Amino acid sequence: MNQSPINVAVVGVGAFGRNHARAYHALQQSGDVRLVGVVDPDTPRADAVAGEFGCRAFGSIKQMLTTHSEVQAASVAVPTVLHLEVARALMVAGVDVLIEKPVAATLAEADEMVRLAATHKRVAQVGHLERFNPAVRATLPLVNRPMFFEVHRLSVFSPRALDVDVVLDLMIHDLDIVLTFAKSPVKDIRAVGLPILSGKVDIANVRVEFESGCVANFTASRVSTERVRKLRFFQQGQYISIDYGRQDVLVFSVGEIGHTTSLDAQPSVNPQIQVAKPAVTAEEPLLAEVSAFLEAVRGRTTPVISLEDGRRALALGLEILAEIGRHAGRVGV
Repeated sequence: MNQSPINVAVVGVGAFGRNHARAYHALQQSGDVRLVGVVDPDTPRADAVAGEFGCRAFGSIKQMLTTHSEVQAASVAVPTVLHLEVARALMVAGVDVLIEKPVAATLAEADEMVRLAATHKRVAQVGHLERFNPAVRATLPLVNRPMFFEVHRLSVFSPRALDVDVVLDLMIHDLDIVLTFAKSPVKDIRAVGLPILSGKVDIANVRVEFESGCVANFTASRVSTERVRKLRFFQQGQYISIDYGRQDVLVFSVGEIGHTTSLDAQPSVNPQIQVAKPAVTAEEPLLAEVSAFLEAVRGRTTPVISLEDGRRALALGLEILAEIGRHAGRVGV
């Protein structure tokens, strides 16, 4: 309670960067953090966000650090191709970083980030937001040995984030979650994807098989007429359904697993099937993500989502895109 606030900044204040600034500003009331500035080469945009959240606007990182050398941590919300450049400038200057997903454009860039963080002893967290979704947090203690995943993430078209394919824009959230739940190396990938309204893949369907025998089917689209964010998986005696948007979980259990569950049972039309709804602690995922980052910064601890976690999700995403390319070549698309 008596510790001085952590001085933070946001680099890149487009749609999502502005949300980071909002989150830091909201947390200022606790006295644990102080938003000192935002950086964006688009001066009118930087000025607008700075005015909204009561901090200073800067056109470059160099300008900010010259004026505010006391900046200790920063969110990196620039286009993916600039992640390494911006993260390097901040870490070399002694600033801890929260880097939006995907962590980098290539594995070589991700590896360079890992090296920079180790060399300069920086805390570096990757912004895989769904890890902080209350529904995901409530599900983690229930996971034992999942054997089949069915995942859908559909969005209406937006010009936001068109610097990356839908796999690295949307599907990567679910790749990170499934990798966290499955805890097994990838054995095989089958994938198909198509560009629809942009020059990159806008819709993709993927089948991933793990060494454990687990299989995961992913569908991601940014050209849908509706917004769907659901993950369902099956493990022995259980079917668990997560609705990211509603932030709730349903657990269907049979046999002894159903009768011995410690979860609060719900009415079921089949007495052999126990339906339970785990308690979910409501919290905005971004606020939880930023709070976890600040906790790691203050305690000098490994963040919840490390650079290595971000690299693992990126590696799978890039393998999927490579398989989509090979499939396109085979069928002449």
